[in-house]
Amino acid sequence: MAMSQAIADDDLELARQLRNTESILPLSQILKEIEASYPGTLLDVNLEYEDLKLIYEIEILDSKHVVQEIKVDATTGKILTVETD
Repeated sequence: MAMSQAIADDDLELARQLRNTESILPLSQILKEIEASYPGTLLDVNLEYEDLKLIYEIEILDSKHVVQEIKVDATTGKILTVETD
């Protein structure tokens, strides 16, 4: 199932500014990589500062109706944590 992109309005502006300076990876690239390992329906995406890093916090509803919360380093694309809500 293909993911659609969703991101909060305030996060969108920050993400645009950071992408223009190439400080973070494009959300589309991150989502493509996440979808390969964690298929499902995209519920929410937030861009946050956490532990002095920019983090994409991504929530996906999987085929078993379980919400996966995936934190990804926005600079490197590395998956930091995966939690089940």
